[in-house]
Amino acid sequence: MTMTTSHSSVSRTVMRRVRTIHALRPFFSTATLASLLFLLAVWGIGREVWVAHVLQNMPSMQNVTSVARFFASAFMSTRFIVQVLAVVAVAAFVWAAREITRVFPGVGQVA
Repeated sequence: MTMTTSHSSVSRTVMRRVRTIHALRPFFSTATLASLLFLLAVWGIGREVWVAHVLQNMPSMQNVTSVARFFASAFMSTRFIVQVLAVVAVAAFVWAAREITRVFPGVGQVA
């Protein structure tokens, strides 16, 4: 193999990798990663907790103080893995919202 053939082969390989990364980049943005993390955490919570029963036992949404107390009590009395997943879900949601408002600046503005 000559030097020119070797250089051409390396160049083709590098350019193929660059094109692949460029094509996959939109699928691996930080907003996508945060959204995926949120979905995985919520899925994990759904596997550990019977969400329908939690919602059934929840007080009326009109009484914000009771709802906050209910969720604080539910959080403190659940297993550690659910607590971790809940914290990850909230953090991922905030992270995704922040990233989306950075990509689309008009989304976070109220008219």
